[in-house]
This record gives sequence, structure tokens and C-alpha cells, in this order.
Amino acid sequence: MNTFETIAKLLSETKDLDVNAIKPEMTFADLGLDSLDVAELVMNLEDELHVAIEISPALKTIQDVVAYVDAQKK
Repeated sequence: MNTFETIAKLLSETKDLDVNAIKPEMTFADLGLDSLDVAELVMNLEDELHVAIEISPALKTIQDVVAYVDAQKK
């Protein structure tokens, strides 16, 4: 499972979203996530992917998070 698929799976499980409706270009607002939801997602991703993620205004879309996580894994 790649990083995007992992993020989509976590979002679908924790926020009751259709995994097939989640697209890389979507923002957190598009998904109806508030700042607490984003913090929860980041903590779950850190646990699942074993990387440290710093919440930043630069992380606006799901693809931004994918790129950040993939860069941390290298």
C-alpha cells in the first residue's frame, strides 16, 4: 500500500468517508476536516507509517501530505 492509499484508508476509517471519493488534490476543508481532525490524522499517520510529521500551513492537500511523508521515509 502506498502513502496515498494509507492516508485514504485512515480517513475513510476515522471520518466515515468513501475511500474511492478521496482524491490527492483534495484539501482538508474539501473533506470536512477541522484542525482537530487534521491533528488526529497526523498522529494516526505517524503511528501507521513510522514518520514524524510537523503540521504546517504548507500541507494543504492530501498530495502535500503524501509528498511530505514520502520525503521523510527516504
